[in-house]
Amino acid sequence: MDNCTTATDFILVGFRDHPELQITFFITFLMLYITTVAGNSGMIAIISADSQLQTPMYYFLKNLSFLDLCYSSAIAPKALVNFFEKNNIISYEGCVAQLMLFTIFVTTEGFLLAVMAYDRFIAICYPLLYPTKMSKKSCHRLVATSYACGCTNGVIQTSVSFRLKFCNLSKINHFFCDVPAVMNAATMHTYLNEAVMFSLCNVIIAITTVVIFTSYAYILSTILKIQSAEGRRKAFSTCASHITAVTIFYGTVFFIYAQPAAISSPEHSKIVSVFYTLVIPMLNPLIYSLRNKDVKEALRRTLGQKGLFSMSDKI
Repeated sequence: MDNCTTATDFILVGFRDHPELQITFFITFLMLYITTVAGNSGMIAIISADSQLQTPMYYFLKNLSFLDLCYSSAIAPKALVNFFEKNNIISYEGCVAQLMLFTIFVTTEGFLLAVMAYDRFIAICYPLLYPTKMSKKSCHRLVATSYACGCTNGVIQTSVSFRLKFCNLSKINHFFCDVPAVMNAATMHTYLNEAVMFSLCNVIIAITTVVIFTSYAYILSTILKIQSAEGRRKAFSTCASHITAVTIFYGTVFFIYAQPAAISSPEHSKIVSVFYTLVIPMLNPLIYSLRNKDVKEALRRTLGQKGLFSMSDKI
C-alpha cells in the first residue's frame, strides 16, 4: 500500500480468462449490439412518425427504447474494442463516466417500467378518466420524475464508489465499470459502499415493484369482471408485453445489485451482466413489436408510404 500510486487508469479484465473464446465473444457482442441499435432506433422512428401512435403508452415505449439504446451504448463500444486490445485499459475519467451513465439509464428504466404499469392500470381500471389522468403534461412529468430518480441514484452511486482508494492500473474484474466490480478493485474496506448500494437498490426495487404489483393486482381484478372472453383476452394482451419485460429486467437487476452475491460472485455477475446490458435492450423492441398489432400496422403504414408494399403488390 505504501508503494501504491493513485489510479489514473484501470484494467478491465473482461473475458481474458477465456482467450480461446475472444472471437466468439466479439461476434456475439457485436451482433447483439447491432440488433439493439437497429431495433430500438426503429421503434423510436416508427412511434415518432406514425400519428396513430401518439398516445401515452407509446410515448413511454419510445422513452424505453431510448433508454435501452443509451445504456447499451454506454457499455458495448468499449467492450468490443477491448476484445482486440492487449491491455484493456480504461481511464479513470472514462470509468467514472461509464459507471454514472449506465447507473442513470438503468435506474431510470426501472422507474419507467413502473410508470408504464401505472399507465395500464388507469387505462383498464379507469378508462373514462384516462385522458385526464394521462394528459400530455402528466406524461412529461412522470418521465421527468423517472429521469430525476435515475440521476439521483447515478450521482450517489458514482460519488460513493470513487471516494474509495485505487492503485494505478487496478484490475476491474468485469467488461465495464459497474458498481460491484469497482468496489472489488478498491484497496480499502467497502462496507459503507456495500450498505449504500444494497440500501438504495432495495429501496428502488421495493418502490417500483410495489407500484407494478399493485397496478397489476387491480388490473387482474378488473379483467376478471369482464363478461366476454374476447374482452378479457384484449385486456390481457395490452399488458402481456410489459409483464414480460418487467419480469426479465427485475430478475437480472435483483441478482446483480440487491443481494450479497453481487460482491462475492464476480464471475456469475459478469455473465448475468451480458444479459441485462445487451440481451434485454435487444429483446424489448422484439417483445413490444411482435406482440403489438398497433406497432405492426404502423410499420406496414410506414413501409407502404415508401412504396414498398405497393411495389410488392404490383409484382
